[in-house]
Amino acid sequence: MAKRDRKASGDVNDDLVVDDVDQSDTAELRPSGKRSARGRRGAGSATAVAERTSESTATDTRASRNPFVRIWIFLKQVVSEMRKVVWPTRNEMVNYVIAVFAFVVVVTAFIAGLDIGFAKLTLLVFG
Repeated sequence: MAKRDRKASGDVNDDLVVDDVDQSDTAELRPSGKRSARGRRGAGSATAVAERTSESTATDTRASRNPFVRIWIFLKQVVSEMRKVVWPTRNEMVNYVIAVFAFVVVVTAFIAGLDIGFAKLTLLVFG
């Protein structure tokens, strides 16, 4: 509360005053008073993922030069990512296929109707 009173009186630099800052938050404060993401990286942030990836793949500098080792590492990473995929069940897949076919039939019928309509209009106008 004292900061607000000093701010109102003009004693404090307006750019650096921030009210109600949570002390447990480790984020840095920008001069505008907004919190920046520096200082706390979530587990899924791009920086954290890049750090984990660089630690796991760059263990041996000689291996990174060998193209066969690089291909092997890439294939191992592909397999590990494919294990994370949630595959649809058979019933879900059947429903998806039916939905796609129905959509294709509807769009095809619409475009065919437009084509026939424009063809008849062209014959009517030109001849």
